[in-house]
Amino acid sequence: MQKTDTRLGRIVRLLMAHATVVVSGTKIAEEIATSRSEVWRLIQQLRELGVSIAGHPATGYRLQAVPDLLLPDILSPLVQGTIFGSHFHHHYKTGSTNTVAMEAASAGAPEGSVFLAERQTAGRGRGAHNWHSAQSAGIYCSVVLRPALPPSEALILSLAAGLAVHAAIQAIDPAVAVDLKWPNDLLINGRKVAGILTEMNSEATRVRYIVVGIGINVNQATFPVELQRTATSLRLATGTEWSRVELCAALLKSLNREYRNLVEKPGAHDAILRRFQEQSSSVRGCQVQVEENGGFEGTTEGLDQRGFLQVRTAHGVRSVLSGTVRPK
Repeated sequence: MQKTDTRLGRIVRLLMAHATVVVSGTKIAEEIATSRSEVWRLIQQLRELGVSIAGHPATGYRLQAVPDLLLPDILSPLVQGTIFGSHFHHHYKTGSTNTVAMEAASAGAPEGSVFLAERQTAGRGRGAHNWHSAQSAGIYCSVVLRPALPPSEALILSLAAGLAVHAAIQAIDPAVAVDLKWPNDLLINGRKVAGILTEMNSEATRVRYIVVGIGINVNQATFPVELQRTATSLRLATGTEWSRVELCAALLKSLNREYRNLVEKPGAHDAILRRFQEQSSSVRGCQVQVEENGGFEGTTEGLDQRGFLQVRTAHGVRSVLSGTVRPK
């Protein structure tokens, strides 16, 4: 649960700013107001995180490659101008970023607070599902939002988050065919590449805060046996390694855009419903089995005005409120 030492990000930023030269331990110590022996300890910690740093205390240090860590000092400059530019919280390891974000939101964390982890030990998906969170291979991100919206709009916000993930992946590689599965999964060739978990604290008529959790499988080369048939990663789908930093920045920018539109623009609600249906192969004309209220089956008929999936059964059209929907 321990938050990552902010000095790690400052060291990385300093080494990146002097990428072609060796930076002495003395200079680093002065910049971050600590001792040379503490700099050595922090450098060792960065190496354990996978940052490639050459050198030692006697000669100084040099970055051998730009690290793909989701550190505030690396990400923050990339998302200035969004609501996510100022309040980053990075964990080397935590239970669940959504749990941490919900606790922080309850304690008054400002809107736009971002919680990131290199690894989750208790990552959560929808319902009782876990989210497999291999170290520094995926994006495990939760954001705090405080929209002036009624609680009934939470599902629309979740659908908008799906559109944001879709847009972020396409911004990096437009050739990747990503499919949206209602209400909160993104698939490539029928296998899950990303998921969204939206949690809310509200009164009857207004939202106090919403936490949107997003997990993206980025550079996983393998999955546990039980997930191999159902999960994929961007690396497995494209055959190339992705920059998590670049993708996470694209994600926060597109999430900022979707969120601002939803809370500021009339007509955004209907546009989200329309765009989600356009980018999903399964919300219309798909034979499905729904695990809800004893289970039923039918053909999908799009989303209703609230964002719920409509399924035409032998006894008429039914709305899916929370059940799992599987292709039949």
